[in-house]
Amino acid sequence: MLFTGAGDPVISVDTKKKQLVGNFAADGREYEPVGQPRKVLVHDFADKDLGKVAPYGVYDITANTGWVNVGTDADTGQFAVESIRRWWDTMGSNAYPGSSRLLITADAGGSNGSRLRLWKTELAGFAAQTGLTITVCHLPPGTSKWNKIEHRLFSAISRNWRGRPLESHEVIIETLRAVTTNTGLTVHAELDTNSYERGIRIPDKEMTTLETTGILTRHDFHGDWNYSLNPRDTPKQPT
Repeated sequence: MLFTGAGDPVISVDTKKKQLVGNFAADGREYEPVGQPRKVLVHDFADKDLGKVAPYGVYDITANTGWVNVGTDADTGQFAVESIRRWWDTMGSNAYPGSSRLLITADAGGSNGSRLRLWKTELAGFAAQTGLTITVCHLPPGTSKWNKIEHRLFSAISRNWRGRPLESHEVIIETLRAVTTNTGLTVHAELDTNSYERGIRIPDKEMTTLETTGILTRHDFHGDWNYSLNPRDTPKQPT
């Protein structure tokens, strides 16, 4: 209420389950001409050219709008923050002109996990870039289904593409953009073909620097799950 009441953005984020791209069978049913069922592949081995996609979602709780960054590479902390950055550059900054802070609610695990150092350092860079104070509140482990994106955005996406083979990146993007609900949900989606390095390790010294300089501040209540990233330039480590 403190954020929404002041007109500041509040978003719920998560990565939806990775999806195979190609003419694969999909859960659910879709109408086809009688006697002409659609033929799909009988196996679910990933296509060597199309592979899988990782749909990272950003759900704007106040505006009831969704942004999905469809990644073709690894689902990492860097990818998660890049997805939020793209949402802000494309939708958020226009919807909330003049806002100086952003509240993010997220699961405790995955590419935006509470223990993931890369997630925090990338958010620190995003805060410095935009001038936003970014507050993150993680849901406790085992409560991911409480995250609003699950039943406000992802459930609508699942209903829209059930029974429909996701044959190409174009089909995925267009299917996502077609998602609507009776409550007025609209969804924007873009393809992200960037490469994201796996296994990036953030040393203890860098995390200590973030806290001692006040860039990362932990809240009094469960500071491991609730913290803020303040918009200051990250000090460079001596080489």
